[in-house]
Amino acid sequence: MKVLSGRPDMVSGGSALVQVNASSADGLKVRLNNRAVANPFRPGRTAGTLVARVEGLKPGANLLQVSDSRGTQKLTLINHAIGGPVFSGPHQQPFICQTEFAGLEKAIDADCNAPTRVQYFYRSTKKLTPEESRKQLGRGELGPGYLPLNPTSELPSDIAMTTTTDGAKMKFIIRVETGTINRGVFRIAFLHQPGQPLPDAWTSTPGWNGRLVYGFGGGCGTGFRQGQSPGSLDLGAVGLGYAAAGSTLDVYGTNANDVINAETLMMVKEHFVKTYGVPVHTIGTGGSGGSIQQYLIGQDYPGLLDGLLPSASFADHTSVAEPILDCALLGRLATTMKNGLTPEQRLAVSGYGSWGLCESRNGGAPNWMKAAACNASMPKDQVYDPVTNPKGVRCSLQDNEANIYGRDPKTGAAPQIYDNVGVQYGLSAFNDGKISAEQFLELNEVIGGFDGDGNLGATRSIGDAKALRIAYETGRINTGGGGLGSVPIIDFRTYGDLDGNPHDRMRSVQVRKRLEHANGSAANQVLLVNPARFSAVRVMDQWLDRIAADKSGGPVLQKIARNKPEDLVDACWTSSQEKITDAKKCDELYPPFQDPRLVAGAPLIGQPQKCALKPVDAKDYRQPLTAAQSARLKQVFPQGVCDYSKPGVAQVVTRKTWVSFGDK
Repeated sequence: MKVLSGRPDMVSGGSALVQVNASSADGLKVRLNNRAVANPFRPGRTAGTLVARVEGLKPGANLLQVSDSRGTQKLTLINHAIGGPVFSGPHQQPFICQTEFAGLEKAIDADCNAPTRVQYFYRSTKKLTPEESRKQLGRGELGPGYLPLNPTSELPSDIAMTTTTDGAKMKFIIRVETGTINRGVFRIAFLHQPGQPLPDAWTSTPGWNGRLVYGFGGGCGTGFRQGQSPGSLDLGAVGLGYAAAGSTLDVYGTNANDVINAETLMMVKEHFVKTYGVPVHTIGTGGSGGSIQQYLIGQDYPGLLDGLLPSASFADHTSVAEPILDCALLGRLATTMKNGLTPEQRLAVSGYGSWGLCESRNGGAPNWMKAAACNASMPKDQVYDPVTNPKGVRCSLQDNEANIYGRDPKTGAAPQIYDNVGVQYGLSAFNDGKISAEQFLELNEVIGGFDGDGNLGATRSIGDAKALRIAYETGRINTGGGGLGSVPIIDFRTYGDLDGNPHDRMRSVQVRKRLEHANGSAANQVLLVNPARFSAVRVMDQWLDRIAADKSGGPVLQKIARNKPEDLVDACWTSSQEKITDAKKCDELYPPFQDPRLVAGAPLIGQPQKCALKPVDAKDYRQPLTAAQSARLKQVFPQGVCDYSKPGVAQVVTRKTWVSFGDK
């Protein structure tokens, strides 16, 4: 006996989809919490199995017993509220409900639950006017080209046709379910002809090919609200017969907390399975912050996603935040240093292909670093202020993850994660003769850092060693460990290294390095730059089908590698859509750049959040330093400089998975 809808210790909403191996339900006796219940089991989709949606679970532990002539099977189901939490720890408070922005009624309770709504839309063959297109961007709408459909009225004449991956030709009509789970607003969409049966755990329908595409939204925001949009559904995939789903709490711009993101995915997927049946594959999609969620869920909560399609990717927000904050510090100093930096020198010190990112920061921390930079939905009188409201709501990234890291009992602040002690900014630029010794010294003398409130200060930032240990061990930093080596990945991006934003090409390579370090190989990951138009979902689906059909033994990573489609290899495409598989040529066409930490000597793998230190050593500098300059350098770094030949403080490969969090 097993639970099909998820883990037996993480059931939600008072029900679970359960399977037993038996050919007939005749004579089956079922007891729930030591009380006899009507036998709910009936033949499943797989021969020799019976499936039931077991209802009426009470909060906490429930004992399910199923008996026949062969004996009794027992299963304990731990039920949680549909509003959560399950493993993310105590709910954030206060929390702003925003159901009406998604086209639902006003929330009925503190967990932002609201009645579920089902709508139908169709793909129109008409070319919409700009005004008509704008109307399709309202609350609860699908977007331009998709018009509302009354399922009880005569069908309009402008419905487009589509063909699914199973070869079924259907009217392009989409059923959209919108509801609330885990305090987020979810949406589930698939092809469905009004009046026809819906898919469920026992029967399939032509509109759903059995696969689920789960979309993760980008951005970077810090919680305390439900969110206004569940993120984009992959309607192209829906037209091919895939089901698509997403939630407001799987939009990183709403809540950059990958534990809550994973929990929300788990609960939405559980609801999907109980309602519509078990997906053959669940494929993750999404760029930027959406890629972070995929990578961390793949590492820390394996089994929720079968394939990852990260685009414009970052490994995680914890390690990528450091060079972005470094860039803010550099942006402040470039024009204020006594020995100012030329435009060429600024690029050399930053490592980026464009100075635009550092210039745009202008010495200020991004909002996600600032304790007082809460979303506008938060009432101002509840927001933290060090003077007028020191116990108010704190909205920095680390405070958003207080269930993970804990809080200072005196201040209520989560510990500092950012660290730049010992970092020699501009080291390789100095060694290459691109900046002078005086510029190198002044830069490191006045660089400063940010305090726990996100304020710029004269002293460098000190990361909390205990918090860093938690970050590595529980997977807040993507180390390539956990389950990440056991899931196929197609990482693709549009080249934008010269555009002045942090979505640079080497971020994908960093994940490659981490996979290799943690697993000995990155054969499960493919890197594509400026790919020609292709359906990433279809390619991943084919890869997963081949893996599933491979019944031979051996390590999972080897099975993933040998079943990769033959033409799915690392590649880039020219502006004329010519495919290039020569890595050197791709580097020439789309040169990779660095960031301030890499220029300071950090390894490309980019994992040391707080570096190990060593004494200042004259042998590390290829440009001459006078005795006075050497003395100044030792004053700048009294504790020593970064020793990147050693792991960072508390740095380990993440091995724990499915970690639960509570009070710290």
